[in-house]
Amino acid sequence: MANAIGKLAVNTTSGVLTTPGEEKSATRYEHQFQRNGNINHQHSKVHYQIVHAIPGRVRFRVPRLMYDHIYAHRLEILVSSTECVTKVRIKPSAASLAIKYESGSISDAEMRAHLAKIIQIAANSNIQEKTQTATAETTTSEENNIWSNLKLPILATSLAILGGPLGLPIPAIIVGSTIAITSLPVAKRAWEGIRQERKLNIDFLDFSAIAITTLQGQFLTPALMLCLIEIGDIIRERTARKSARQTLDLLDSLAEFVWVERDGEKQEIPIEQVQRGDTVIVYPGEQIPVDGRILRGQATIDEQKLTGESMPVIKQPGDEVYASTLVREGQIYIVAERVGSDTRAGASIKLMQEAPVHDTRIENYAAKIADRAVLPIILLASVVFGTTRNLARAASVLTLDFATGIRVSVPTTVLAALTSAARRGILIRSGRALEQFAKVNTFVFDKTGTLTQGEIAIVGVKTVNGMSAEQVIELAAAAEQRLTHPVACALVRYAEEQGLRLLPRGEWNYEIGLGVRANIEGQTVLVGSKRFLQQEGISLKCLYEEHPDLQTGSLIYVASDGELRGVLQYTDPLRPESYEVITQLQQAGIEVHMLTGDNWKRAKSAANRLGIPETNVHAEAFPETKANVVRELHESGRTVAFIGDGINDSAALAYADVSISFGNGSDIARETADVVLMRNDLQGLLEAIALARQAMSLIHQNTAIVAIPNLAGLIMAGTFGLNPLAATVVNNGSSILAGVNGLRPLLNRK
Repeated sequence: MANAIGKLAVNTTSGVLTTPGEEKSATRYEHQFQRNGNINHQHSKVHYQIVHAIPGRVRFRVPRLMYDHIYAHRLEILVSSTECVTKVRIKPSAASLAIKYESGSISDAEMRAHLAKIIQIAANSNIQEKTQTATAETTTSEENNIWSNLKLPILATSLAILGGPLGLPIPAIIVGSTIAITSLPVAKRAWEGIRQERKLNIDFLDFSAIAITTLQGQFLTPALMLCLIEIGDIIRERTARKSARQTLDLLDSLAEFVWVERDGEKQEIPIEQVQRGDTVIVYPGEQIPVDGRILRGQATIDEQKLTGESMPVIKQPGDEVYASTLVREGQIYIVAERVGSDTRAGASIKLMQEAPVHDTRIENYAAKIADRAVLPIILLASVVFGTTRNLARAASVLTLDFATGIRVSVPTTVLAALTSAARRGILIRSGRALEQFAKVNTFVFDKTGTLTQGEIAIVGVKTVNGMSAEQVIELAAAAEQRLTHPVACALVRYAEEQGLRLLPRGEWNYEIGLGVRANIEGQTVLVGSKRFLQQEGISLKCLYEEHPDLQTGSLIYVASDGELRGVLQYTDPLRPESYEVITQLQQAGIEVHMLTGDNWKRAKSAANRLGIPETNVHAEAFPETKANVVRELHESGRTVAFIGDGINDSAALAYADVSISFGNGSDIARETADVVLMRNDLQGLLEAIALARQAMSLIHQNTAIVAIPNLAGLIMAGTFGLNPLAATVVNNGSSILAGVNGLRPLLNRK
């Protein structure tokens, strides 16, 4: 099997690609699986194809992967846990399952048969319960780790209460030591501020007040301070974006090995060894690994990942193709012109890596006020001590530092807003994102998959020559069944939605870029493009006489027994909520732009339906173009929010002030985005803006709630004197009041 790909056979009855030596074995297993009701999802067989195979590696095409993410997750877990399997790669967009395994201990035929069995077993929904349990345990463990830092402050506070107000005989050395150990993180941050930033920060004030009151034996005051400080830190960490972003690469989705033709021979080499000038061979279901031009062959290529173009395009010799795009049908030989990071996909990664990385903690004016107040408070405490020689009064001044209130009230408000958003299916990753969202005055939308539904849908049927619409749909769906072309998938899905039967298909033949010829219940059925039917001598005159409006548009033509029977109209429809959301944003004074890799005609048509001015439409845009548009808008002084769902949007997402994606978007889009709409509904944008603006209004209120009592306390401590415990009550009381006020977003229930 040194060159198994060259030996692939096409079964024109079933449409399943297999290697000749394994076809019978795979079929035998499939019959066994079909009889076993325990391993079938709703008692239906999972269709699959062996695309190609060599010893130690096999690639399956499993159409179910394209639409059933739960099944894909189960399948990945089962295959990964299989003995001898060393690597699993699933690409839902290509319906592809690639597996590497250790050959030798089991024959290749047996291994592939075993993997075919797992493809069926993964349809068992009971397996989901185990994976959900494991996920829940992991989440619980992470939550426990976050709150474990409160153990020492709570212990210190408990000991201070028991040994103070309750009067239990707890040695002062134990309480004082516990407070000292608990305060070490505060001391460390204070020291780092002095050593690294060359300034005294609010941690220095906290530690000074803690140290003074502890040395005076007033243990309850420092213990309460430590509790509140730790709670504030935990809240900040919960609202922060992960500092170490997972690096997801457009090129990571490509296979590790590619086929090339060198000196007239086909050979498989690591993708890193591909050089400019190499002839690269790409088979159905594989992603193109290089930028280059087609030497020979033709293919239907899905460029949505790179350009956002929803409709696949047909590429022929001389046409340019790009890395990370998907060959849905056909086989092509490409002359490599750009490889690795020099490809368009690589350029997108470079753009994203060069994008500015913002501070993970909320950048608000309140925190800046707190930092600026540090030195004046220290000076005031020094003056108070110098004039009164009273450490307690100096400690009172240090306690009234604005820091505790701001540390608690601001993150509490942010966390409450983020929690309220999460209840509505809106994941906002950080306080900074919340703050920026409240300021947004320009929205930039990707079109495909964002303003539109992102997948082809049948929107109408026109018939001629006496055949009903139901019959036209049945014939078309029967001919197109089990083909992976997006239009074919849309046809079959539409027939199922209409409750129509899927007729059996006899002998069939598919021609790339044209259509399919199939025998359906004794009829010769043609389904495909206008050119396909004209080549077959089918007259279209009657269609245009009855339906003159069909001269343009996206159409699938259907004929049987030499006569045209009708056409099916298809498009990438707008989301139902898109128009309303765009209208409300514009009424609120927010400027709206649309970016797309689609052509100008489709882009303008969508913009007109949505009420977006043509001057704000940017079509035929590659990822670098999208990033440049966002960057230019930002540099013109606007606060820009960009929303997109694909890998091609990742660079633009990284450059936006606020980046937004969908829960079902690509991994890299979700990871790059500041905000994720988990319900995949644009209405979430309006709710998120309202929550963000409410949160920022509350932060202003809370700053006043903290500042006014503490400022009054400082005046009193500096003139008449104030007991440290009273100062703590003023400081912490205002903090608690502001914190409670900050919880108001939680009252926003739908």
